[in-house]
Amino acid sequence: MQDSRNKQIPLLQYGQMDVFISAIKTKYQGFFKLDEYRLKHKLFSSKISDEFTREVFERGDAVVVMLYDPSQDKLLLLEQFRAGALRTEETPWLLEFVAGMFGDNENPIDVAVRETKEEANITLASENVKPIMKYLSSPGAMSERIHLYWAKFDSEKVSPGSVYGLDDENEDILLHIISRVEALALLSEGKISNASTIIGLQWLEMNYKNLNKL
Repeated sequence: MQDSRNKQIPLLQYGQMDVFISAIKTKYQGFFKLDEYRLKHKLFSSKISDEFTREVFERGDAVVVMLYDPSQDKLLLLEQFRAGALRTEETPWLLEFVAGMFGDNENPIDVAVRETKEEANITLASENVKPIMKYLSSPGAMSERIHLYWAKFDSEKVSPGSVYGLDDENEDILLHIISRVEALALLSEGKISNASTIIGLQWLEMNYKNLNKL
């Protein structure tokens, strides 16, 4: 008898062609959208599942930019109110990186440059915006994909305590300049609790020595 423990199991063997969607119905349309999918998909047994429904929150993709000053080993963090954090026991004011949604006919770099100007009054050259990764923020219920970047900036030209943001989007954004070590301490203390900032800081900790050479 062959020992199945020695068998190599393929990774990610199925794809889009193994999902069969019979209907998509919009259940809510506002600033965001909620769609109901009726679908079935291939099982790991190679059979096909029964048809079932899933609701998917369609909010569009977003861009996040971690602004880092390698020469000073400092970061820009934004502090702002987030309604989605109201149900937690912690403060709904979060520490984050620059972030924003796509506008019409924008690519991710366009969004990164525009949002950095709107939220921090910092002008980025598009060639200085470098990719970190793309990831799905909550794929069990949401279609959003995050495009995460980093960009070099001069922390000495930024005034901590400055407030920016667009009035027509009810933005009220406070700027903080902190060291990488301080940011990691905030992370370990649970004071940074949003995914994109956590992922960015962890990536920075693994890569900051190489960024100093750029």
